[in-house]
This record gives sequence, structure tokens and C-alpha cells, in this order.
Amino acid sequence: MQKMFRGVYTVMITPLDPSGAVDLKGLAAFTDWQVKEGIHGLIPLGSTGEFLSLSEEERDSVARTVIETVAGRVPVLIGTGAEDTRESIRLSVKAEAMGADGVMIIPPFYSTPTDDELVHHYKSIASAVTIPIMVYNNPATANVDLTPELVKRIAEIDGCDYIKESTLEVTRVRDIIRLAGNDMTVFGGILGFESFVMGAQGWVAVASNVAPGPMVRIFELVANEKKFDEARELYLKWLPVIQAVGGQAYVAGTKSLLTHMGFGAGLPRPPRLPLPPAQDAAMKRLVADFGLTFSV
Repeated sequence: MQKMFRGVYTVMITPLDPSGAVDLKGLAAFTDWQVKEGIHGLIPLGSTGEFLSLSEEERDSVARTVIETVAGRVPVLIGTGAEDTRESIRLSVKAEAMGADGVMIIPPFYSTPTDDELVHHYKSIASAVTIPIMVYNNPATANVDLTPELVKRIAEIDGCDYIKESTLEVTRVRDIIRLAGNDMTVFGGILGFESFVMGAQGWVAVASNVAPGPMVRIFELVANEKKFDEARELYLKWLPVIQAVGGQAYVAGTKSLLTHMGFGAGLPRPPRLPLPPAQDAAMKRLVADFGLTFSV
């Protein structure tokens, strides 16, 4: 039976060992920690996971490790975006065969497809798998914008049931819900609390790599308990951490925080570089200020 996706889903880092190889043992420990900390779902091989900097063999090993470690405790969605529709189909079929509960798919990010081409792209993938697709709107990286009107069209495709909406326009959440209704469940991408207030049913978060418990609590306060003032207070408290892993340093910043927390996240792969010393020191102070720790 397919799981219903709801809540805070961590778009996971990919830990690397000192030699720069993917650290599967570390990844398993990190995955288990996330689940034990109460995360609602996990998404390996997204942008934060440096999927474009991994070989196919490495991507397969990451997906398999997360799925096997989770062992059904929470949903796992695999990032299967590609420039070629046929390749995204192949990767999505493979993810389903591995036991993924869903796939997250960013649009082709170089060819700037038209609306009709995007609808065809997602329809082609959806017809090849039986697990749900989370469409991923991030105009800053994909070079195309999935507007609410286009999302309404995509929502009519059987299997395209979720969207990660990663703009800074919270009205997008409002308009997707207004136009697509129950055909599309919205997850915030960059905006968490604000998206929840507008009716989003989840958040694909970077900050939950380092603070899964507090990010989950923000969601629960709004979506389940309707305690908006308490949620806002908690959100503002944790905003420095959320902002620290935003922008261009989202991979390096997250790995820096985790390293100072006691988890061997390793360094980013080039072209990404580690944080400069001053920024790394600021991350170390954040870890101390917020009492962030990693423990298996």
C-alpha cells in the first residue's frame, strides 16, 4: 500500500569520507538518526545530496542504503531528475524496483522546456511507474518556472500527486491549492512555516539535516495543533539555523554544521568548496548556541 506523504522530509546530504568517497556506513547512521529524531520522511539524491556530482553507481548505493536502513519506518523518495526524459524514466523505474515510496523530479534544467513539453515529460514518467511523483519547482536552478496554472495541468496526470514548491512566493502555495485542489499536495521548499500557514501539507527541508526534531515540531504545531503563535515563536528561534543552510552554501553549510555536531559529513565535491574559515567558525558558534549534537 502506498504511503501518504505529509510532514517534514529531509532532503539529505551525502556524507563523504576523508578520501572523498561516499561513506555508506556514515549514511546509514545518519539515516537511522533522522528516523529516531522523528523525521516524517527522507529524500536522498536531491540537490543537497549533490546528485549531479555522483556517479550512477554511487547514486544507486546511496538510494539502496537509505531504503534498506529505513526499512519502511518512514517514506523514502528518491531524486530522479534528468535532462533526458528517457533517463528520468529509467532512474524512476529503478527507484521503484529498489523499494522507494516515491520519486522527486526537478524539470529538465538546461533545455528550458515549454509548458506543453513539461506536461509531456511528467506524463511520460508517470506512465512508467506506479509510485507517486513529487514535482519539484525551483526556477533558480531549473531555468523554468512551474506556475500554479501549469501545476494545475500537471496535477491532472495520474501519479503526479505532490509538489515541492521552492520559490519565495508563499502565494504559490495558496494558488496551487486553489487551482489544483485535492489533485496536488503542496510541500514547501524554502519556506516552511509560511507554507504551512497557507495550507501546505509538508516541507522538504534542508535545515532538518541538522535539526530534525525542531523542524518537525514547527509543522506539528501548525498543521496538527493549530498553535500558530507557538509555532511562529519556535520558527523565529530556529531561523538562524534555517537561514545558515539557505542560499549557495546549502551543501557546504549543512556539512559544516554536521561536522561540528560530531557527524563526519565530509566536504562537498567540487565545484563546491568547503566554507571559508570565517563562515565555518560561524557555523561552529551556531552549533554551540543551539546545542546541536549528533549521537547514534
